[in-house]
Amino acid sequence: MRLRRQIVQQLVLAGLACFCGWSAPDEALPKAEEILDKFAEVTGGKAAYESVHNEKLTGNFEFLGKGIKGTVTMLRAEPNKALTSVDLEGVGKLEDGTDGKTAWQNSSMQGPRVKEGEERAAALREATLRAPLYWRKLYKHVETAGQEKVGDQECYKVVLTPEEGKPETQYYDKKTGLLVKMNMVMASPMGEIPTETILGDYQEQNGLREPRRVQQKAAGLDFLITLDRVEYNVDIPANKFDVPADVKAVAPK
Repeated sequence: MRLRRQIVQQLVLAGLACFCGWSAPDEALPKAEEILDKFAEVTGGKAAYESVHNEKLTGNFEFLGKGIKGTVTMLRAEPNKALTSVDLEGVGKLEDGTDGKTAWQNSSMQGPRVKEGEERAAALREATLRAPLYWRKLYKHVETAGQEKVGDQECYKVVLTPEEGKPETQYYDKKTGLLVKMNMVMASPMGEIPTETILGDYQEQNGLREPRRVQQKAAGLDFLITLDRVEYNVDIPANKFDVPADVKAVAPK
């Protein structure tokens, strides 16, 4: 009888030891592919994206804490043409664009230049219309790297590696599936610049949801874009995305 009690006690103690050392398994993380595909779905879905052939976004641009404000107009057209124009009060105009091959920038302060290498590759990725559908063509590898809070939002952290350039980290809200933050290293004539972009105020227009508020921090600067109008399938002149003559003049031969 005593031996039996000892065995029972040993089993109980063993059970207590197992229970005290036991912890719930970590939450299984979804695959990055599932997170990215969900984002495409919650922002409109395949049919809605494919119905759009170009877009025009207009709004306000502000350097926070600097007292510098202006307007911004962004145009994109399939497959990867883009033109962004920022007109700042007391400073002048900054234009950034691509015809799908040549990526360039032109400003009243620094003049025209052509983007090359990783900077060009990033510009062409960003110009891609329907990018949420085509992420498999834009990145050679994606992975879920964990979970992290962005403000009060629990997010999945996804690392995307492009064919050319540094990996990008994106944060997707676990509840809504929406992209709320991006971190990347931007190539520039001044070297590599870490950037952080916060996206918010998603609104629906013609079946697609886009962020109307974009805040970016880079190189000690903090600027905010607030969009007040989003239009799809508008009349854009065929030559609107052509490389400007002064940019062509400085392009490598």
